[in-house]
Amino acid sequence: MTKFIQFFISFFLVVFLVACTKPEPTLVLSGNTMGTTYHITVVNNERLPQTQLLQAEIDMALEQVNDQMSTYRANSELSRFNQLQIKQSVEVSADTLQVVHEGIRLYEVTGGALDITLGPLVNLWGFGPDKRPIDVPTQAQINEAKTKMGMAELSIDGNKLVKHNADLYIDLSSIAKGFGVDKIAALLDKYHVSGYLVEIGGEISVKGQKADGSAWRIAVEKPTSEGQQVQQVIELESIAMATSGDYRNYYEENGERFSHIVDPRTGYPIKHKLASATVLHKSTMTADGYATAMMVLGTEASLALAKEQNLAIMLIEKQEQGYQVYYSDAFTRYIN
Repeated sequence: MTKFIQFFISFFLVVFLVACTKPEPTLVLSGNTMGTTYHITVVNNERLPQTQLLQAEIDMALEQVNDQMSTYRANSELSRFNQLQIKQSVEVSADTLQVVHEGIRLYEVTGGALDITLGPLVNLWGFGPDKRPIDVPTQAQINEAKTKMGMAELSIDGNKLVKHNADLYIDLSSIAKGFGVDKIAALLDKYHVSGYLVEIGGEISVKGQKADGSAWRIAVEKPTSEGQQVQQVIELESIAMATSGDYRNYYEENGERFSHIVDPRTGYPIKHKLASATVLHKSTMTADGYATAMMVLGTEASLALAKEQNLAIMLIEKQEQGYQVYYSDAFTRYIN
């Protein structure tokens, strides 16, 4: 047998084996972004690029969101706005404008419970880019921080954000992570995949079903700092879910616990019994914002807001004898 024939047979076998190898039914990707992690499961199809190329595209999209809205990056669009002096403006991307517009809308809908101008208070309490304060802020310091806030001090002129108070500091962390999830979901949609689960730091968007035809099953955590425990498992299809809670990010000072969720209306971290709020919505960004707002509002006001806006929500309240779970009417269809 000549070397040419041997080469031809070997080449044919390689091509044949590659052609006969079935693609993986599911692609699983993970990485780091926005100070947390992401996990993506997508039902494979012939339109999707190779796994490494898809991973690179996802990482680039998430890097772009960070470059637009991170308060931890000095040259991000948002940081450049925050560094402006009074009555100055900066051009921003359509993405940043979209998130700011939604922040303004949610401020109005929630009666100020969600406030993207909360930055000075977040920093004062040590939950922003600044370090944790040596001492608990005084009422005078809180009052001063509140003078640097106010949605009326922010306006939009075309593709520009305009600052009317030199001290105004926008913080989009309450909705930017959810926007990142939506951004990746839209990226996958352009490849016409039948199903996916996109998760960034606990905020989730799902489409369709798994590769085997079963539903996406999502666990809602029990709001405890004593390791991860499941409160309830729900099945989702083509919807987003966001959960906010005060049981992970906090610090203690002189025996008092300070949650990272600050009420923009009072200037103090929340202290009520509501420990976790889960919201279902077609937009992860919107669900993210509502979940944060409901942690500020508390149980009764959140249930009233859910009824008014026809929102599917699940609230977990910490009580002396354990946990009490509350559901809005729109959420009951997701309970098995």
